[in-house]
Amino acid sequence: MAQVVLENVYKSFPRRYTRRTRSIAAPSAGWVAPVEASQTQSTPVQDSNEAGHEDIEPAAIAVLRRINLTIRDSEFMVLVGPSGCGKSTLLRLLAGLEPVTGGNIWVGDRLVNHLPPKQRDIAMVFQSYALYPHMTVYDNLAFGLRRTPTRLRSAIDPFAKNPESIPAKFPLIADWLTAFSRPLPPKLRYQSSREQAIDQRVQTVAQMLQLESLLDRLPRQLSGGQKQRVALGRAMARNPQVFLMDEPLSNLDAKLRTETRAQIVNLQRKLGTTTIYVTHDQTEAMTMGDRIAVMNAGQIQQIAPPLELYNAPANRFVAEFIGSPPMNFLPVQVKAPLLISHAQFRLTLPDAWENKLRGYDGRSLTLGIRPEHLSISVPAPKNLLVQVDRVEALGSETYIAVHLVCSTPEPLMLQARVEPDRTIAVGEQLWLSVAPDKIHLFDPATDIAL
Repeated sequence: MAQVVLENVYKSFPRRYTRRTRSIAAPSAGWVAPVEASQTQSTPVQDSNEAGHEDIEPAAIAVLRRINLTIRDSEFMVLVGPSGCGKSTLLRLLAGLEPVTGGNIWVGDRLVNHLPPKQRDIAMVFQSYALYPHMTVYDNLAFGLRRTPTRLRSAIDPFAKNPESIPAKFPLIADWLTAFSRPLPPKLRYQSSREQAIDQRVQTVAQMLQLESLLDRLPRQLSGGQKQRVALGRAMARNPQVFLMDEPLSNLDAKLRTETRAQIVNLQRKLGTTTIYVTHDQTEAMTMGDRIAVMNAGQIQQIAPPLELYNAPANRFVAEFIGSPPMNFLPVQVKAPLLISHAQFRLTLPDAWENKLRGYDGRSLTLGIRPEHLSISVPAPKNLLVQVDRVEALGSETYIAVHLVCSTPEPLMLQARVEPDRTIAVGEQLWLSVAPDKIHLFDPATDIAL
């Protein structure tokens, strides 16, 4: 297994040259002359002064910026963020499927920037499974092992270490006989020592993933969960230094997703392989990762263990993204030393906030409070008067969507978690109390947490 280090990694994609047509006034009629289709092709223009055209300089699209990340040996690291934040692109850079624009990527003690994917000793599990439809489960599991370069055969072939053995002297002949006899009945097949080692490895992986009864099936004969286990097994069979997983559970239903999630975590702990897992589902991130890297707009916002992300978000984006339902936000005014006020309520904070609020006297801040830290209470100046807009009773808990009852033209919307035994009607007015020791404050200019 190996440590993975990303040092100041950048990734950008260049735009193509385009040609923009300028309006050309007719000599006397004042109309714009039409431009032929052949004149509007997006090809570079040699003469920038050509009548009716001007070049548009290509500008690079920055996808990843200043990525600095260290994944420790045997760690389960989760990359989480909204669609388009660059997490899958970062995974492709690690796998070698995309070139790095700037920075360095280390796997163990090797700089892998310019190494092709097959030389990085990395296995990737794709969102779409990427199984070979004409191959059985067994052949899909064995595919990567059969194409292992000769210099790496010693990892799976014990005879490769003995230069005097016949398989070591004539590996190509042994491999050809094995491939040629594979379609024959089992008793007529030739198995080289390498093929025997591959078979042993495949059987071990199949046993770990409970695939023994499926080895002779084709992918079209498998369920979604079984296909996902085969894709995992194909990566595991190679015994790589690093696993890369790109949203492997997104195609599964809710129940199967929960089961497979537990299997992946248990397998990773058993194998001890460094794993980098990409998802947009924060539930997966919170339950699977040793640490989580939250990404947005091509940059890492915060790296921390799950509970630290939840309890101490670095900025408003992390606070809103981590947690379901998301955190509520309210604008408040600060009055030293510990008073914050809103048009509808006033709240005195614990003493721990005094030093942090010292420079914000008379200024506006954004108060953040999670739904579970709001509770139904009695009328009081420190509580919030709200009206219920929606009730979501889940059995074990109930969530309510409410808005503040105040004179502002656009009332603020909030969500709260209440006791499941409490009966609440839409349109009902309630008083909600805020847990003072659970609030978060953010600078509205930078969205950074205080």
